[in-house]
Amino acid sequence: MGRGKIVIKRIDDSTSRQVTFSKRRKGLIKKAKELAILCDAEVGLIIFSNTDKLYDFASSSMKSAIERFNKTKMEQQQLLNPASEVMFWQREAASLRQELHSLQENHRQLMGEQLNGLSANELHNIESRLEMSLRGIRTKKEQMLTDEIKELTKKRNLIHHENLELSRKVQRIHQENVELHKKVYAASSTNVLGLGELEDAADESHAQVRLQLSQPEQSCYDSPSKS
Repeated sequence: MGRGKIVIKRIDDSTSRQVTFSKRRKGLIKKAKELAILCDAEVGLIIFSNTDKLYDFASSSMKSAIERFNKTKMEQQQLLNPASEVMFWQREAASLRQELHSLQENHRQLMGEQLNGLSANELHNIESRLEMSLRGIRTKKEQMLTDEIKELTKKRNLIHHENLELSRKVQRIHQENVELHKKVYAASSTNVLGLGELEDAADESHAQVRLQLSQPEQSCYDSPSKS
């Protein structure tokens, strides 16, 4: 058999009322957490018991949730009331001017200007801020120099490796040139020897031809003597 419908009204019994409050409060906070996680919503929950005990939950922070609520509510009211919107922007402009004036004053004090009228404690605070800024600047500078040194060392090692490779290639090409020169010299020597043998053979053939041509002349001179 299902549960009966609960009548929503104040519980008269204080004990039952306290038990119900505790259960409903825990359930409500659980649902608020689930809503913030599942829907990526900014949730702010405030609960006061009848004994003025505070229970709250905020997905980010209660302060930021309340500030956002007040700002949004004010903006919505200004949309409905043009006069309020003008006043709102006037306050925003005044707040920005005040903030700009404060930043300019701090900048001048950090530059060593308009220090008259400052107490020793205020001057000490300015000095501490400058020292912190200098430490941050030095740290950043050292990090940048360290990174540059690492990068230059990396490039130097790479160039050294490339030089070694080029040196090996030059030595290999030089060795190949020496071997080629030896082969060309050997081939040239062989060709010179071959030409010498051909010239000697040609000289011998020419001598034989001269001898053969000279023999008939001797026979012509011998025949008159016999007659």
